[in-house]
Amino acid sequence: MSATYHPKSLLVTGGAGFIGSNFVRYWHSAHPEHTLVIYDALTYAGNLASINDLLDQPNVAFIQGDICDTALVEKTLKQYAVDTIVHFAAESHVDRSITGPDAFIETNIVGTHSLLKAAKKCWIDEPEEVLPHRFHHVSTDEVYGTLSPTDPAFAEDKQYEPNSPYSASKAASDHLVRSYHHTYGLNVTTSNCSNNYGPYHFPEKLIPLVITNILFNKPLPIYGDGQQIRDWLYVDDHARGIEKVIQSGRLGECYNIGGINEWANIDIVKLICSLMDDAFKNDRSLQDKYPEAIAATNAQSESLITFVEDRAGHDRRYAIDPKKSETELGYQPKESFETGIKKTVDWYLENDQWWKLLLKKDVTCCQ
Repeated sequence: MSATYHPKSLLVTGGAGFIGSNFVRYWHSAHPEHTLVIYDALTYAGNLASINDLLDQPNVAFIQGDICDTALVEKTLKQYAVDTIVHFAAESHVDRSITGPDAFIETNIVGTHSLLKAAKKCWIDEPEEVLPHRFHHVSTDEVYGTLSPTDPAFAEDKQYEPNSPYSASKAASDHLVRSYHHTYGLNVTTSNCSNNYGPYHFPEKLIPLVITNILFNKPLPIYGDGQQIRDWLYVDDHARGIEKVIQSGRLGECYNIGGINEWANIDIVKLICSLMDDAFKNDRSLQDKYPEAIAATNAQSESLITFVEDRAGHDRRYAIDPKKSETELGYQPKESFETGIKKTVDWYLENDQWWKLLLKKDVTCCQ
């Protein structure tokens, strides 16, 4: 384990997105004395409603900006004396990368390079001596490719084999981050996480899509046979893992952060259907609020499951081996899947004012 690093001022890119907004909430709660600069372009997946209650807190600022705007990033780094960048900002939906890959190349590759250039200039090139700093890059398990049912889980030394424009763009950004460490001496770390779930998840993603579609008696679209397997990680556990990497991770190293929690997509959907049916049985107010929900009539939400044509290049299985994070950083997820998925369902039922605004954007995607 390396010496503990103590950041004082963080720039969080993509801080109004799903994982980013949960991270800034976690970090502000754990370290209220730190300056927290939330940087987001507020594209379709960025939502000020996810962070509004933080913006009047001491030491919290918001900048609406594109990570490709290197000059604005430089200005922000200097204005807030930022010593740590936590880089979440990315185009991340595989379906969108298949139909429109250009945005993924621009944001995930060009945008990451823009941040690296700004960080190098402000922390290494311009000061008389190199300033204490960290550049933490948040990546994905999808860069490793796909696994068969019997393959061992992805370890950090697994060869990159991306199979979608999204995962290819993330793999390229990972390599850029690594290169800035080895070529220029930028203090970087990278984390590769499994599928996250929890509050503030954009409704086009699998878990929130199933929850909201059940409420409106809409089909639950499942790709192929639904046997695609993913490792699921509660978003607050991901935030805790990133905190440990920033504070104690070895420079230039990658750390896998996983939930040790593999589920087939169809089984996830059936579990959510069961939880939603139970919620309607136990809460009469839900029946009044969502009378069109099939669960409101004591019917089975599973009847909404609809199998659709599989998407191109759909990876069959992802699984994370977190031994390195466990051994070097003492990381383990705290939330069990049973408690985490129940918290997630309850949050969507209790916070419909947040996701109903997003549904107006005609979210029809599935995973």
